[in-house]
Amino acid sequence: MSKQKSLVLWIVSILLMLGIVIFQRMTGPTYPVSGKVEFNTQTYKYEFPRSHGGKRGAEIQMIVKDRNVSGEIKFRRFRSYDEWTTAPMIRAGDTLKYVLRHLPPAGKMIYQVKLVSNGGNSTPVTKEPVIVRYKGEVPALVIILHLFFLFSSFTLSIRAGFEAIYKGEKLFSIALMTCITLFIGGLIIGPLMQEYAFGALWTGWPFGHDLTDNKTAVALIMWLIAMWRIKKNPNAYGWGIAAAIVMLIVFFIPHSLLGSEIDFTKIPK
Repeated sequence: MSKQKSLVLWIVSILLMLGIVIFQRMTGPTYPVSGKVEFNTQTYKYEFPRSHGGKRGAEIQMIVKDRNVSGEIKFRRFRSYDEWTTAPMIRAGDTLKYVLRHLPPAGKMIYQVKLVSNGGNSTPVTKEPVIVRYKGEVPALVIILHLFFLFSSFTLSIRAGFEAIYKGEKLFSIALMTCITLFIGGLIIGPLMQEYAFGALWTGWPFGHDLTDNKTAVALIMWLIAMWRIKKNPNAYGWGIAAAIVMLIVFFIPHSLLGSEIDFTKIPK
């Protein structure tokens, strides 16, 4: 394979990685809920969190300049026997705010905001209530290293797939780098990050059903098998293509789907 062709394939691999990562992020269960709502002849934009880290409760806010419009919020712990609590939102200039109570890591709060006019008219901002999951604070360095190694492994996986398609001579070396970066990012730094965020190193099989943990393990196992087969037979290009496809499928699965979650129905009040 010529150097020019190899360079083009590296650029395409990076662009594909970025596009798929952005898609995964925007379709995941922790991406903020956003949109517009019509009320009293006005259009209001909103963006509500579905993930919150830190020692304070999650702050829910919405810009509503009309002083004749106020806000209410109802909420309760998700997966609990709690009754709904309704409270007025606090106006701070043009913004309506409310800070939900703090929950331990992996605890979830379900909430819904409603706009209310002085005349008594009201409308819910979202059709369905929003669920926000709490997490602990993760050091910035851990996050940076986790993302660096994971994104590197995904880029390498895509590039290895191209190398297999074009029957290049560097398939084994790229597969090896894919395995190394995926192992470091997914099975060393990933569990460390989860320990900070949710107090558990591993919640995938056989201890749980966390898809993030499980899909990482599946991708790594597939690439280890592919690397072994390519080592035995440098012409086993099909294994490189298969492993790259599995990695693509894995990265299309939304991050944090079926992640750590506290079931408050099993915890005494």
